[in-house]
Amino acid sequence: MSTIENQNKVKQLIDLRAKARLGGGQKRIDTQHAKGKFTARERIEMLLDEGSFEEMDMFVTHRCNNFGMEKESYLGDGVVVGHGTIDGRMVCVFAQDFTVFGGSLSETMSLKICKVMDLAMKLGAPIIGINDSGGARIQEGSNALAGYSEIFERNILASGVVPQISLIFGPCAGGAVYSPALTDFIMMTEQNSYMFITGPKVVKSVTGEDVTVDELGGANMHSRKSGVAHFKSASEAECLALTRRLVSFIPQNNVEDAPLIECNDPINRLEDSLNSLVPENPNKPYDMKEIISAIVDNGDYLEVQALYAQNIICCFARFNGVSTGIIANQPKFLAGVLDCDSSRKAARFVRFCDAFNIPILTLVDVPGFLPGTGQEYSGIITHGAKLMFAYGEATVPKVTVTIRKSYGGAHIVMSCKQLRGDFNYAWPNAEIAVMGASGAIEVLEGKNIAAIADAEEKKQFIFDKETEYKEKFANPYQAASLGYIDDVIEPRNTRFRVIRAFQALQTKKISNPMKKHDNIPL
Repeated sequence: MSTIENQNKVKQLIDLRAKARLGGGQKRIDTQHAKGKFTARERIEMLLDEGSFEEMDMFVTHRCNNFGMEKESYLGDGVVVGHGTIDGRMVCVFAQDFTVFGGSLSETMSLKICKVMDLAMKLGAPIIGINDSGGARIQEGSNALAGYSEIFERNILASGVVPQISLIFGPCAGGAVYSPALTDFIMMTEQNSYMFITGPKVVKSVTGEDVTVDELGGANMHSRKSGVAHFKSASEAECLALTRRLVSFIPQNNVEDAPLIECNDPINRLEDSLNSLVPENPNKPYDMKEIISAIVDNGDYLEVQALYAQNIICCFARFNGVSTGIIANQPKFLAGVLDCDSSRKAARFVRFCDAFNIPILTLVDVPGFLPGTGQEYSGIITHGAKLMFAYGEATVPKVTVTIRKSYGGAHIVMSCKQLRGDFNYAWPNAEIAVMGASGAIEVLEGKNIAAIADAEEKKQFIFDKETEYKEKFANPYQAASLGYIDDVIEPRNTRFRVIRAFQALQTKKISNPMKKHDNIPL
């Protein structure tokens, strides 16, 4: 082959690559930008380390001949796939390209996505999917549906093997929502981002409801009401930066540990403020986040589902550079009570941490489960059992610190000793009992109270009995005397004791009975 022929072929390759990078063309790219949205390749460049992206299947085109589709074809066919690095660690990524047929899913597009997901499983690398699609490509009929099914099956098989993260940067409707729903984390933006099974028009025709796109499936709704979205960002750029931060807390796969970060925060740092943080009045609220920021490395943590079920906190943090999952009751909201939503939220987070070898710290201040017909009708029994199951099943190192209240079934559910809590500590003002003093005395002394006619005498009797009950249970020492609490610790020393506990648990080995899989109460 002559030099000229070689040069022509190289030029052809360069021209084809340039054409592929234009997706649906400059006009559609400009439209994307006008909406405040980046293109698929721009998003990948912002997500990954500079110059690390290696694209696959750039020259793939669709195979459809229906409805005149053979006359319109684009290189790449609406999705950009490949691999690159985040902070030097390998990830696999796909990004739907809305400039090509509205990002609609075709058979070949699904094959590209499946190919990079298969690669992620081979490499043991996280999968990050950027969704911006109008749904299935109608012209391809059952081929498009089969394509979705192939993706879903891979989501299912990858679950618990490699971390999966979904970024919603545009429409994600109908069957398309199920791939993100099967992944570990869903991230949405406040503008241009929405998810729903059926759109506003269908809802209107079937139910008569008038609802906007944002009300039905926007980021605010999914991050506050449904809990579908784990993170909400103001912009795509902010969301991509947040994704990089999330990846820094999690391992590559289920047989590795999260990256160890050099820690310049002394493990024996004392926080004197903690000794007086919790109010003496057990019914007075305080902010559990103040405790979390005081004990973790450099006060830095990343909260998951921060706007949903705020009576419980789930977050990633580090202790002496080691990534750790924290579950903590939040007395600032609903007194930190457990309900359906908070139970499900925490259970899922516990299972993620356990699947990916992330130690778990539980900070307890829980008065019980939320009573009422609303909760019972919504299945609080099953939802509470999910959290109990998740903790009891988890084999990662588990450290529990009871801060104040730990009552009844909620005490059991929040990583108690009998659910294989490894180290269970309590602050000196902790109360571990079946219920609070007033409720207990009503049950224990109800007949005697009713028999007292004099109001002052009755008041004094109740006061004396409640005082007696508090002396027994309004402290952690009764539980400690039975070995249910391993030690009562000084609040300001919590960081040091937690780190020492996790250090001791580095060689922990425990396994569950052999089985095909468990049957968690869903």
